[in-house]
Amino acid sequence: MTAATLLSRRRFLQGSLGALTLAVTARGLVSACWAADAPAQKFGADSMPGGTVDDPLIFVSIAADGLVTIVAHRAEMGTGVRTSLPMVVADEMQARWDRVKVIQAPADEARYGNQNVDGSRSMRHFLMPMRRVGAAARQMLESAAAARWAVPVTELRAEQHEVVHAPTGRRLGFGELAAEAARLPVPAVDALRLKEPADFRYIGKGQVRPVDLEAIGKGRALYGMDMRLPSMVYAVVARPPVVGGKLRHVDSTRALAVPGVLKVVTIPAFEGAPGFLPLGGVAVVARNTWAALQGRSALDLEWEDGPNGSYDSAAYRRMLEAAARAPGKAMRVQGDVAREWKKASDDRRLSADYYVPHLAHASMEPPAATVRIQGGKAEVWTSIQNPAAAQDAVSARLKLKPEVVKVNVLLLGGGFGRKSMPDFVDEAAIVAQAMPEGTPVKLIWTREDDIQHDYLHTVSVERLEAVIDGDGQVRSWLHRSAAPTIASLFDQNAQGQQLFESAMSAINMPYQIPNVRVETAAVPAHARIGWFRSVANIPHAFAAQCFIAELAHHAGTDHKQFALELIGPARRIDPGSLADTWNYSESPQRYPYDTGRLRAVIEAACQGAGWGRKLPEGHGLGLAFCYSFMSYTATVIEVAVKEQGKVQVVAVDMALDCGPQINPERIRAQMEGGAVMGLSLALASEITFEKGRVVQSNFHDYEVLRHGQSPRVIRTHLVNNDHSLPPGGVGEPPVPPVAPALCNAVFAATGKRMRSLPIRMLA
Repeated sequence: MTAATLLSRRRFLQGSLGALTLAVTARGLVSACWAADAPAQKFGADSMPGGTVDDPLIFVSIAADGLVTIVAHRAEMGTGVRTSLPMVVADEMQARWDRVKVIQAPADEARYGNQNVDGSRSMRHFLMPMRRVGAAARQMLESAAAARWAVPVTELRAEQHEVVHAPTGRRLGFGELAAEAARLPVPAVDALRLKEPADFRYIGKGQVRPVDLEAIGKGRALYGMDMRLPSMVYAVVARPPVVGGKLRHVDSTRALAVPGVLKVVTIPAFEGAPGFLPLGGVAVVARNTWAALQGRSALDLEWEDGPNGSYDSAAYRRMLEAAARAPGKAMRVQGDVAREWKKASDDRRLSADYYVPHLAHASMEPPAATVRIQGGKAEVWTSIQNPAAAQDAVSARLKLKPEVVKVNVLLLGGGFGRKSMPDFVDEAAIVAQAMPEGTPVKLIWTREDDIQHDYLHTVSVERLEAVIDGDGQVRSWLHRSAAPTIASLFDQNAQGQQLFESAMSAINMPYQIPNVRVETAAVPAHARIGWFRSVANIPHAFAAQCFIAELAHHAGTDHKQFALELIGPARRIDPGSLADTWNYSESPQRYPYDTGRLRAVIEAACQGAGWGRKLPEGHGLGLAFCYSFMSYTATVIEVAVKEQGKVQVVAVDMALDCGPQINPERIRAQMEGGAVMGLSLALASEITFEKGRVVQSNFHDYEVLRHGQSPRVIRTHLVNNDHSLPPGGVGEPPVPPVAPALCNAVFAATGKRMRSLPIRMLA
């Protein structure tokens, strides 16, 4: 079965390829059409499958005793969305939080709107719809009370779970009014009375505990790995060691002899582009996980490696470096970079290559899915970022209509983009289909499975060249990326980064440089390239922010001052003028590039870190900044480099402007998590290939930051909090500035440039 036969109508990513529009669905590449033939462009939530829904009768129910139940329609993976969006509803409807219950929605985008939590979109797209849900519910309760008392609705106000009649002080609880309110028409959008920010009770206060906190603390929270059903069986899969490889021969005799093993099931390999299809292989089904794992170890397997069997990270890096030094496809052209470079003297030219390896998501909970098929229907329980994609995968696999496939969304023990790709759910459906009807099958991935068969973050070489004049002004800027593209998941012929990837901190830079050229190199993918927290912002920001520090040093100017002068005065820039016609799918009028906000986070991070202060011997401060997912971030890191060359991260100062701060406690948590993850990528994490196989297998060789290596101090600085602005993303923006800030700090401490990650200088 090919990716093309399993295409979904659900489009969740659109990228422009020059004059071509590439429409990518939850299952693959839908179409490429000339822009002239494309329909009118939609932005934001309107451009996403399912759009938004703001019907209070869908999201809110009130029991006779007054308990308010609010539906969380987006998955929780640590961002706090299961708390924050219902909290917005409760605030607008004047519900008491201690009388609110939150329930999770299954996959149903027609009912709930878009449910894909990729792209730091949850609050960005659903703040206003959820405010409207709460306001409509409040007004319906007030209208019900007005009818009950036969008084004008203007004399009523909802407050703290009651509706109060101002002239008489009479009160009715929400539960007393619920049945009557539910029968009333939902107010039109233009008739809604939204709260003023000054009247918010929960929004922006940071005092609402996460709804799952107690359950998590007591071990009662339900994650994909925790799922249990009567008569459940367990499955693990032996997958091809090379992407695109196929099973040549299997002897399951010894596996079937393992006590508890029930069956061996072949998983078909994908044909063509991998999409979100399983890699293929052999599943072992058993009465318990241990038996399944032992059975898998007992399989006698022979693989055919296929076209990627010679993939080698060292050789591929050399190819990327050569590609990054050769002319590529122009993504942004301004002025004449070649002319400036040619006429400049050698001492005015600077160039550098930066390398970021493949990275694995390595979330604490590896993928797991439970599937039961019965009576012509299927039910799924899984930790998934994109429930609709899982529903599509199972319905296509089992040849069922999507409406008879129920996907129950459980908590995610981390996701970072990996769990938006439902290949593991598809595997579970294949095994469940091979078992007697009604048998629940729980398919799990081990840590080794997760690291060695991941959708990896792209490997990248970034080439930067610049000319700087005698006054320290940058006259020209060339940025060339050599990296395999995410589009290769859906198109075997896709090579090199596409517009949506270049628009992540490469082409959309607002610096006052007269001559700019950004290019991509056409290089093939030999692994599954997938979404990863902050995506292409990681290599692009790493290279650009380190290079700016190098330019500042060459100019003999303080890094912060040089950066602010490079950015220039506060102004709002149409992203299209920077060749960014993607703009994270948002309206350029609603979300211009605001250099004033970028300058403000730089100032905040530097002030928090005490930029310019005298440091102890062997210490250094490093700065980096980034605009991503409609938010502005800056990071300053202080390091201490010991005599042995080991780096100790002393402190991290992170500033973020995401516009209105809806749940500051969760924002700070995401910033702190982003700091630790970014330091892991900078200091330790790396996936390499030999003979087409991932070398790393677990946390002993795919390293992440240990507790003792983490910074003792992470200071977060929230900037702006302007409710007149549209909200920006929070989950992904903290990551990109961390690695370059660290490397710039190492240079400040030692005079040694770090241009290749990971730097492996852990104290």
